[in-house]
Order: sequence, then structure tokens, then C-alpha cells
Amino acid sequence: MTAESEAVSTPTTSSGLKKGSIGIVAVIFMAVANAAPITAMTGNVPIAVGFGNGLGAPAGFLFATIVLTLFALGYVAMARHITTTGAFYGFISHGLGQIWGMASGMLATFAYVVFEGSLIGAFAYFANDALNTIFGVDIPWLAFGVFAIVLIAVLCYFDISLTAAILGVTLTCEVLILLALAFSVIFSGGGPDGFMLGQTVALNNAFQSLPAGAFGTAATAGAMATGLFFAFWSWVGFETTAVYGEESRNPKKIIPRATIIAVVGLGLFYTFISAMVIAGNGAKQSVEASISASPLDLFFKLVDAKLGAIPLDAYKILLVIGSFACALAFHNAASRYLFALGREIPSEKIRNTLGSTHPKHGSPWVASVVQSVITLLIVLGFYAFTAVQAADASGNLVDTPSLVPYVNIYGLLALIGTAAILLVQAICSAAVISYFWVKKTHRGNVITTLICPVVGGVGMLYVVWALWQSLAVAAGAASNSYVLKAGPYMLLVVFVVGLAYTVWLRSAKPETYAEIGRTVLDEAHERSDEAPATPSA
Repeated sequence: MTAESEAVSTPTTSSGLKKGSIGIVAVIFMAVANAAPITAMTGNVPIAVGFGNGLGAPAGFLFATIVLTLFALGYVAMARHITTTGAFYGFISHGLGQIWGMASGMLATFAYVVFEGSLIGAFAYFANDALNTIFGVDIPWLAFGVFAIVLIAVLCYFDISLTAAILGVTLTCEVLILLALAFSVIFSGGGPDGFMLGQTVALNNAFQSLPAGAFGTAATAGAMATGLFFAFWSWVGFETTAVYGEESRNPKKIIPRATIIAVVGLGLFYTFISAMVIAGNGAKQSVEASISASPLDLFFKLVDAKLGAIPLDAYKILLVIGSFACALAFHNAASRYLFALGREIPSEKIRNTLGSTHPKHGSPWVASVVQSVITLLIVLGFYAFTAVQAADASGNLVDTPSLVPYVNIYGLLALIGTAAILLVQAICSAAVISYFWVKKTHRGNVITTLICPVVGGVGMLYVVWALWQSLAVAAGAASNSYVLKAGPYMLLVVFVVGLAYTVWLRSAKPETYAEIGRTVLDEAHERSDEAPATPSA
């Protein structure tokens, strides 16, 4: 190791996250709840079908499964040796150095910060729709959004095990009702066009864009990159298994297992559910529902037809709860990234606030409050300055204010955040290769720590490149948004600021620079099977 990597941090302001508070089941629930199966399916499949790769949306999920599994194999190899709540931030700093680590950590933090805002938008839209259609009560979506932000702030003030319990219950219900819907399609022999597996699951369909006027509908031309992006977005959160490493009981075993289970399990589940839902609706009906002013009808009408009115109401309620649980999980992840960065800032005030934990609950409560304030400002900004147009029954574009939280807040922030995460994951793949094969800090398996990271990293960069090439149509009804156009520049600014800040630290604050990504769980950091663990890099 170099002298730089041997630096040991001894933070004085944080008492640390509560160690040993969650096991493998809780970690899996937290990570999969981050991905929120019912929200991912109901919220993302209509966008992928109506504005992305059309009927090939399930193939997009299959492609994402392959790429993310390859990435995950290298990622968990790193997790066996390094345990830090900063995850990407810590991994990259050890593989590529502190400069890349800090810049990537800031980019990942930015992504998780906006992801909570994205899910608050989804929750507000789903809650407004559910209350309106079930009880005939129309409460403005903004009220739901603000309520969720406040409630999440309160819940995250306490022990993380409380959050894990909430997420576990909601996740189980989500999976059961989605499986019931999928098997109802199978038992009825498919939909109007059969099962259409050749059009939906065959991998080549992932790279086909929905053509204008497809199946005799009023659809505009889609962009396959949109379908791929929302497929990858459906997984975002699985990597937060490593974020909870410091709080898990046996991170060396729990984190790798939980990560692989989350990636492969979600991939098979997403591909299956999306294919069955499209089959159940039929080709034309799937596209028509997805581009309408009520895109959730792609699922809602099928649930009503196959399972009945009461299960439909239950589905809508679970969708509201599931999107809330997802926002809650992202809030946890964002807070821990802010906490991880805060405890290594060269300022005692910041370390004593942003980088501190609650003396009783062990939660990063200050970082949680900061995250809540940021999310509130994001939601209020979209409420004040955005509008959406959608096709009516005649195919004409009309103003649809109720779609703002779904199309603008949820859709746009998902695109921007997912782009950031894919870039960070590609950098993390390079860090894995450097860690095992350039620095040779530990012996690496040629398949899991070299070939898989190369293929997985290239796959992610391809998806980002594809989005950049089709940015003009990528967000469907929100494609003209200034937020979308500014998105790539936001990512560039965050990354450059991270680079510049770290270069300044290296010369002005060398002790702080040496700590970057090195604040870790003492008994787990740089563990090896051959020797007792010591707090070294």
C-alpha cells in the first residue's frame, strides 16, 4: 500500500452509526424497498412503453439484469474488504484514489438527494389518484408531498430498525399482489394478442424505439434509451446494501449475499411482471394506456379485469404505501451519504452537525433534517414552475396539472439521478479493477474482479451515451423542460466541484485529504481472512 492509503482517520465528532442493528433480511428489505417493486412496475413500465422501447420494455429489464449482475459481482468483491456507509464513495476512493472518490461520492450523493424528491412526486400523484378514485375526495397533490416529507423526517430521526420493519411489511404485500396479477394473466391464457414473448422479452427488443403511430395509436416516436433508463432506474437502491454495512451484524457475509439476491431477484421479477402486464393488455391497449392522461391504467384496468374492484383498491393503496416506503428508503441512503461526507469535512462545526449521529438512536439525524429541507425545496420548485400536457381521448394535447408530480418530479428527477448513478457505477467498476489488479491490495478473481467490471461498466456507459443521443425526446411529455436540458450540466458541475475541492484539500488540508473515504467500521475495514482486522486502508 502507499503511504496515502495507510492514513487512518480518527473522527472525534461522531459517535458512529448504530452497529449490529440489522441482519441480512432487513438489509435485503431495505435495498429492495429502495427499488420499490410496485412503484417501479406501475410507475416505470408505462413510461418505457409509451415513450421508450414500446413492447420491448421487459427486454430492457432483462438487459439491465445482465449488466447490473456483472457490475454487482465486482461490487460485492470490494464489499468483502471494505465496509463504509459511503459505499461508492468509499469504494472508489480506495480503488482510484481520494480525488476520484470524493468527486464520485458527491455525484452519488446528488443522485440520492434528488431520488427522494422523485419518489415524493410519485407518492403525491398516487395518493391523489387513490383518494380521488376510491373515496371521491380530491386533495391537492402538494399536500400529500409535504406530508410525506415531514413524516419521513420524523421516522428517520429514530433507530433504523424501525424503518426496516416498515419496509419489510410493505414489500411483502407489494410482491404478493404483483404476482397475483401476473399469474392471473397466465391462467387466462394471455391477453388479446396472446403472450407476445417474442415481442416483449427477446433481448433485441430492448434496443428498439417505439415508432410513431405504433399499432394504430396516437403515439409519438419513442427513444429506446428512455426505456433502458427507466429499467435501470427500477433497480437503483440495490447497491445501498453496502450503505448499511456499518449497521449490519456481519457485513462481510451479509452485504455480498444481500446485493446479489437483490439484483438477480429483482431482475427476474421485473422482467416477468412487465411482460405479463403487457400481454394481459395487448399491444395496442398497452401503448394507448401508456401515452394517455391516465398512464397508470396500464396496470389499474388489468387489475380490475383480472382480480376485481376490491383488489384494485388494495393495489392503489399499496402503491401509495410502496412509493412512500421507497422515498423513505432513499431518504435513509441520502442521509447516510451526506453523513459520510460531513464527517470528513475539514470543519469542526460540520463534523459536529452533518457528520454526527444521535447519541441515543445512532441515526444521522442532522443529515436527515438537511435532506428533508432539500426535498421540500425541490417539490415546491416544481409545483411553482412546471406544467404538463398529455393526450386526451381524441389524441389532442391538453394541459394536465395533475400529471406534474408524475411526469415532471418523478420522471425528470429519475432520469437525472439515474444518469448520475450509472456514471458512478461505471467509475466504481474501474475502481474494482484498480483495487485488485493495479494496486493489488487483495488477490482478485479474474472473472468477478476484472472481466465482469469491464463488461458491466461499458454497458452502463452505453446506456448514458444512448440517453445523451436522444435527450430531445427522452422525457416524453416533459422533453422540453429546462430541468431536463440542464441535467447533464448539473452532473458535470457536481463532479468538477468534487474534483476541485479534493485537489484543494490535498495541498491545503493533507490530513483531511488522507481521511477521504477512510472513515469506516473499525472491525470490518480492509478485512482479510488471513489476519485480524485493523483500521487501515
